[in-house]
Amino acid sequence: MSMPATPPLSPAASPAATAAPDLETLRTASDVLGLDGLLTEDELALRAKVRTFVDERIRPNIKDWYENAVFPVEIVRELGGLGLLGMHLEGYGCPGRSAVEYGIAAMELEAGDSGLRTFVSVQGSLAMTAIHRFGSEEQKNRYLPGMARGELIGCFGLTEPTAGSDPSSMSTLARHDGGGWVLSGTKRWIGLASIADVAVIWAQTDDGVRGFLVPTDSPGFSAVPIEPKLSMRASIQCDVSLADVRLPDSALLPGAKGLRGPFSCLNEARYGILWGSMGAARDSYEEALKYSLERLQFDKPLAAYQITQEKLVNMLLEISKGVLLAIHTGRLKDAGTLEPVQISVGKLNNVREAIAICREARAILGGNGITLDYSPLRHANNLESVRTYEGTDEVHTLILGQHITGISAFR
Repeated sequence: MSMPATPPLSPAASPAATAAPDLETLRTASDVLGLDGLLTEDELALRAKVRTFVDERIRPNIKDWYENAVFPVEIVRELGGLGLLGMHLEGYGCPGRSAVEYGIAAMELEAGDSGLRTFVSVQGSLAMTAIHRFGSEEQKNRYLPGMARGELIGCFGLTEPTAGSDPSSMSTLARHDGGGWVLSGTKRWIGLASIADVAVIWAQTDDGVRGFLVPTDSPGFSAVPIEPKLSMRASIQCDVSLADVRLPDSALLPGAKGLRGPFSCLNEARYGILWGSMGAARDSYEEALKYSLERLQFDKPLAAYQITQEKLVNMLLEISKGVLLAIHTGRLKDAGTLEPVQISVGKLNNVREAIAICREARAILGGNGITLDYSPLRHANNLESVRTYEGTDEVHTLILGQHITGISAFR
């Protein structure tokens, strides 16, 4: 019994037969739930401003930045000029925007690259929030205005080589010595540390976990970028060493005592992630949608096949649900009623779904999808880091598990 011959595959470089509709037309068709109608005019204007910045400054350069593992320090002041640094904070030169506006900015930045959104998160949600929430007036006035403008860079030192998901076991110590403090220990995966001007370092003391502001030019402080990486290549993460770093009493963050301090900052970062991850997912979906409308396979566009349409629809459904979750969470945060467990819902769900979307988008792109000419695989690689930091899937699962059962399963 003879079998019909399989038609030859079109060459990878075959020309497209048709041009896809413009991006705005595709976006309009993709807003099947009318989510743009849930945003105010001011929120839509902010989105347009950040989206334009990403289109003009990030997209033309991200391929080279990612391939060469370069964080573009030159855009830091531009981000400050746009009001994106510490944008949810009030006073001290900070923009004072809403939680939803901050989330929208995070989503648009991560549509460009997770590494660029991560910079804004480390600077604003972690370092600046720690100073704003727990610092003295002198500390706030000294650091926050310059950080908001992008003239000063901060980092946040909590994670250690053996204390990632369990910061209560940190071994970095701060001992009081006469008129000051001496810090000793190591931190790992500390974003921006090698280019930072000030580090927020959390350490064990005789009075529990406390936070300290450490100028990075202090003797005994060193930060070495972690290389090579397969993820977050347009970003900086470091190993930090504190070798008997001496600090005055004024370096102590007076308002933070115990792990509640750093955890409250982590929740700010987690909130930005639940928005940002949907930006990476949306960009990957749009890349795959446009490609599938242009790419010929067996004499018709990929988008004309049922399997392709199913993939696109499933991606769009999860993006729509994820953005709706983000908007709802942001409205709760602006109303002052958001609970930490609700942030865990968003972080766990949206990052997990975003990775699946990016991988599916890469599959639609076929072999071309493994090149840096297309964004989905870069986004998927980056999201492996996003999935891990600020609480792994397992940590957020146990947070939710404890909430619904009343039983802690962490130990």
